[in-house]
Amino acid sequence: MGEFKLSASLEGHEDDVRDVAFPHPKFILSASRDATVRSWNLLAPKPPSYDCTLISHGSAFVNSLTYVPPSPAYPQGLVVSGGKDTIIEVRQPGKAPQDNADALLLGHSSNVCSLDVSEDGRIIVSGSWDQEARVWQVGNWEAAVTVLQGHEASVWAVLAYDRETIITGCADKLIRVFDPSGKLLRSIRGSSDVVRALCRLPPKHSSGGQFASAGNDAVIRCWTLEGRQTAELHGHENYIYSLAVSPSGELVSSSEDRTARIWKNNQCIQTITHPAISVWSVAVCPENGDIVTGASDRVVRVFSRSEDRQANIDTIKAFEDSVKSSSIPQQQVGNINKEQLPGPEFIQQKSGTKEGQVQMIREDNGNVSAYQWSTAANQWINVGTVVDAAGSSGRKISYKGQDYDYVFDVDIEDGKPPLKLPYNLSQNPYETANKFIADNELPISYLDQVANFIVTNTQGASLGPGAGSQTQAPGSDPWGSESRYRPGEVDSAAPQNMPAESRPKLLPQTQYLSITTANLKTIQKKVQELNQHLIDQGSKDLSLNPSDLQILSAMTKQLEQASAKPEATAPALNEGIDLALKLATAWPQDKRLPGLDLLRLLAAASPNLAAHTSSSDQTIVDQLAVSGVFSPDAPPNNTMMAIRTFVNLFNTEEGRFIADGEFDKIHELVQPFVGSSNRNLVVAIATLYINFGVMLAAPAHNADRALTLLDDLTKVVNSATDSEALYRALVGAGTLLCLGEDFRTAAKEVFDFDRALQRAENVGKEPRIKNVIREMRDELA
Repeated sequence: MGEFKLSASLEGHEDDVRDVAFPHPKFILSASRDATVRSWNLLAPKPPSYDCTLISHGSAFVNSLTYVPPSPAYPQGLVVSGGKDTIIEVRQPGKAPQDNADALLLGHSSNVCSLDVSEDGRIIVSGSWDQEARVWQVGNWEAAVTVLQGHEASVWAVLAYDRETIITGCADKLIRVFDPSGKLLRSIRGSSDVVRALCRLPPKHSSGGQFASAGNDAVIRCWTLEGRQTAELHGHENYIYSLAVSPSGELVSSSEDRTARIWKNNQCIQTITHPAISVWSVAVCPENGDIVTGASDRVVRVFSRSEDRQANIDTIKAFEDSVKSSSIPQQQVGNINKEQLPGPEFIQQKSGTKEGQVQMIREDNGNVSAYQWSTAANQWINVGTVVDAAGSSGRKISYKGQDYDYVFDVDIEDGKPPLKLPYNLSQNPYETANKFIADNELPISYLDQVANFIVTNTQGASLGPGAGSQTQAPGSDPWGSESRYRPGEVDSAAPQNMPAESRPKLLPQTQYLSITTANLKTIQKKVQELNQHLIDQGSKDLSLNPSDLQILSAMTKQLEQASAKPEATAPALNEGIDLALKLATAWPQDKRLPGLDLLRLLAAASPNLAAHTSSSDQTIVDQLAVSGVFSPDAPPNNTMMAIRTFVNLFNTEEGRFIADGEFDKIHELVQPFVGSSNRNLVVAIATLYINFGVMLAAPAHNADRALTLLDDLTKVVNSATDSEALYRALVGAGTLLCLGEDFRTAAKEVFDFDRALQRAENVGKEPRIKNVIREMRDELA
């Protein structure tokens, strides 16, 4: 049987490809940190070529993906994805991204990091950082059928093994076997470290096992369902992120060591090195055995043993050259003494001892190259050059005897020295955050915020001597944008051993919030795609002309570089206001989302948007009101984005003036959506009400307005299942309760706070939610 060789490189994602699926030889699915899920459809078989279709575009990292096979109810099957926004989206692959999903599965309170579907397509299993796994019945989307509890850390892997068995892999190092009712059948000490990956093994597998696991200790283990280990597979040199099995029973794995590996009879028979830092995910087509990988270099790659499905010679050579020329961060290979390394003669005179063995060579020019032994080719293959990493300034920072690209200060508790968070660009932000939390004995609830802080504050920096200056995405941290991270303010989950008198106060909220995280390149590309659709349909009165497209380009570029001071905005933003309004209010409803996205970014960045009026002297609030975006049949994402525009008005003095003057109209537009099941919509409403609460803290506050807002926020607290929506509603209500004793007395006569807060305590498990409830009870006492 021949080696796997490159079949196709699929480029289009704008951030790490975190998960892949290969349900059928004619299409591939991928999920990315660019907040999209994509389908790659086979156009031509030889050489293989694919086109890209955007299935879903959300607002946060998408980290997990699976596929429900076709059924009479869903003849195209279903694409299931989840990620940082805690929502599991279920969508038929033929639907447009702007169409409503077939289902949104709500219940997790943190990042959804693993998904699987049973072989019969009847159940979906999800795992999350919230320390739970959930079982969902396909077609019955109301709520999880079963919650699998008892995990003591993040559930990184789930496996719907069969109708009677569900298996989970956890950061607490245990594998757990459940029945579908949620009964724990057994716990297996699965590793010396975090368990990250699981896969089902075929009957009579050569290992004698029924399923396999892998994780942070870089070892693949095979198990029986009774918990007996039958084999250990050694070869990877770093975290193993993903496992899959081929129709012939071979295991395939992917790792932080830049490789995907194929295993047969418990031995590694091929190593496929990628020009990337992490190979996040691997999947195998059940019909033809081809492999697909997703990696940190944003590329989806397909590999095949069949010559008929392999790329042409030039494409394969270009891939091999990209591996050869790739830079390997020194931190990934450990300390190297150049003087003691063998020279090029080593690889000419000596063979490797096993597939995938790596040997460092000191080249004649002084560089250090990594060579990997290929058993099939019987030769050493150059897989890259070892380089130092360069941070934002190009110079290293020393901490505890080691050099780092960054050493951040992290304030955990007022009055105490900040903790140090060292980080190299070659490292995985999530693993660095996890280690930082473990080293400092902090709550796991900090993980998402610490990881996002690292990503935000190293964005724009790159490896190698050409690293540019550090940039920060505008509005990336809506709860405070200082360069020093303070978990107590962002997550509000103070360490459990922190005395109450030392815990940072959450109430009242005193700063206006904005929602401005965005992928502007994706927005611009989507506007251009939709514009072409209008041109193709003959709607030239609505389509953009070349000068409009130039304005669009200049506006998105300026928004990417927007100053923290909105008054300092460039003319490109002002020129783009009319264009964004056209896209947001005049284009067909199903094409408005990217225009509304631009509008809410302009609301935060340009004070002129708030003051902008149409020819009939309508404010921005008036123009959105008459556009139909708040009608009951408008796409919920359009309504959500319009409300985010109102949120971002508070970012400028001019915007606050408009919001204050248009309070009644804004409330009339927004109030019908308070009970929505759309999580992002409710989060936007709660954030808007927080901002109004901050405004009402002025001495001459309007008590009637405050009671109106408190009424809506209490409804959210009494109905929300999403933790972020619940938390923001509580902060908004708590901020209003801080307006004064007279107002609290009036509010207590109208609202049943005991019932609302009791319900919030039962639903909200996060420490930040419990902390804000504690402060609200103190205010009400």
